[in-house]
Amino acid sequence: MHSTLTRLAAPAGVVAVSACVCAAVVWADPTTPGGPIPPCPTRALFGVWCPGCGSSRMLYSLLHLDVPSALRYNAVGVLAVLVLLWSFAVWTVGRARDRRYRQWHQWRRAPQLVLLIILSWFVIRNIPLEPFSSLRV
Repeated sequence: MHSTLTRLAAPAGVVAVSACVCAAVVWADPTTPGGPIPPCPTRALFGVWCPGCGSSRMLYSLLHLDVPSALRYNAVGVLAVLVLLWSFAVWTVGRARDRRYRQWHQWRRAPQLVLLIILSWFVIRNIPLEPFSSLRV
């Protein structure tokens, strides 16, 4: 029993840190302009929408169970949250059972796939034509 609790210490730490981040985002309310969360530096410096633009508002919307708004703020970010939650669940179950399960990030081409998705999202968000310009928030 003690060894199971020891194995679950790392996932518990991840949950604790994630809860603190979520609480900070809810407190800061990034959907209200002029709040404590600064604007995206890439947007401010270069005038382009980076792949992460809208992520804090997306997280805020997800925490309020407003999925349509979350998708509008950063659709790829919602996908990333789902993948991270799935990966965390598999990792936690593996730690509880003292087994290793193969995860998506162990795939041979996982880094290239993630880079392709991020670069594609970056390019698509910055195309100055409809419907692409509606992806900017």
